[in-house]
Amino acid sequence: MLLTITMTGTPATPGTDLGYLLVKHPDRVHRFDLPWGEATVLFPEAMPQRCTAALLLEVDPQALAETRKDAAGQLNRYVNDRAYAASSLLVAAMNRAFRSAMRGSTKDRPELAATPVDLEIRVPVLRCKGGPDVAERLFAPLGWTVEATSIPLDEQLPEWGASRYADLRLTGRVRLADALNHLYVLLPVLDDAKHYWVAPDEIEKLLRAGDGWLAGHPERGLITRRYLAHSRALSERALHQLAIDEPDSVEPEKAEVEEKRKPLNAQRRAAVLAALAETGATKVLDLGCGPGALIGDLLRDRRYTQIVGADVSPAVLDIAARRIRLDRLPDRQKARIKLIQSALTYRDDRLRGYDAAVLMEVIEHVDEARLPALEDAVFAHAEPGAVVVTTPNVEYNVRYESLPEGRHRHGDHRFEWTRKQFVAWASGVSERHGYRVEFRGVGDDDLEVGTPTQLALFTKETTSANARSGASPEDERSAGKAQL
Repeated sequence: MLLTITMTGTPATPGTDLGYLLVKHPDRVHRFDLPWGEATVLFPEAMPQRCTAALLLEVDPQALAETRKDAAGQLNRYVNDRAYAASSLLVAAMNRAFRSAMRGSTKDRPELAATPVDLEIRVPVLRCKGGPDVAERLFAPLGWTVEATSIPLDEQLPEWGASRYADLRLTGRVRLADALNHLYVLLPVLDDAKHYWVAPDEIEKLLRAGDGWLAGHPERGLITRRYLAHSRALSERALHQLAIDEPDSVEPEKAEVEEKRKPLNAQRRAAVLAALAETGATKVLDLGCGPGALIGDLLRDRRYTQIVGADVSPAVLDIAARRIRLDRLPDRQKARIKLIQSALTYRDDRLRGYDAAVLMEVIEHVDEARLPALEDAVFAHAEPGAVVVTTPNVEYNVRYESLPEGRHRHGDHRFEWTRKQFVAWASGVSERHGYRVEFRGVGDDDLEVGTPTQLALFTKETTSANARSGASPEDERSAGKAQL
């Protein structure tokens, strides 16, 4: 089976720079042994105007049969299309041959790895369940121009019709790392089969490769189900994690959709980071951190010297640890971060003494009757200098055409508030615990219904006074003792 990647060169970026991106010298042939065959990377053309890298995978049917112990019948282990049509075998070869490129890292040209380039990708034989239309639905939302042509069963007998295979060609201006991760997820989805047993760790692979694009993809349900071999339990877990990162999972019907704007979850994180920066915080709590999207952002900003991610679910904390590659971080970076299991409706001494806390899309997952307990645990006991809270604006739900009337944006939401309800709750919290509160919107601002997400920035009154006077919290406590 074959995959080709062609880069069109420009005066500033010659096509041969594809070798830097793939970490492969165009003048050499690169071979990789696999449990069921051999992968070869070579460059059939390497010119400044145009450079092509080909990944050729040769499968040993006997070796492959020995790895397919789960096959339904003995015959299926030997008679199949795995050696000829692109499938999860090709994806595994990609992961072996292009691992650095998929991470977006190249030590020689790091700026190039972050730059979109003109690419053409071709998979001449791909099993495409559902036909070329499915390929269009999967790749087009990611910015690709898609040409998927059905391969006839027999070219000499056109009356036999089309086979289940397609010749796929993608063209677009895309970062190479993004292109490889699109293929890593979507080729097995089009094939709708895998050569190995699908275990729970496949969720992590899906979320890692789909980071930044899967949550907002209009076909994320189809992608998740097929990638996880139609396992309902695994699919629900994966979709739940995607929804934590992007609770507003339905897209509004708007004419401006053609414009490539940031997904709402990215806008929300940017708004939270901006609010944190205003507070001057260096020690930050991410309460209800989920799979760690915000933690990754905080870790990349050197101003944050102590970062704590807290969540009630140990499984979600494991995902967060893997997402930020906690076990691979340098010691200095690792010392900045701590992940702890904690229920936010109970007082926890480990959460005291921090400059700021974030409750990003968290409060709506708590029963309203338990909100006073969360308020006590966070604002009265932990008592950070500032708190950033975001939650959906239920008034905006009418702009989501696919969301039935009266339904919440996510199945785990216990409530969704209007702007007036959120202001009433946040104002009450600020008065009861000595905070000032400021309200902001996140996302497109609709004149009638506001923004999809609402944000409240709480600032401790004593902290604000100290900041204006130049006094530290320790100075204030010392002064209080002297007065006593």
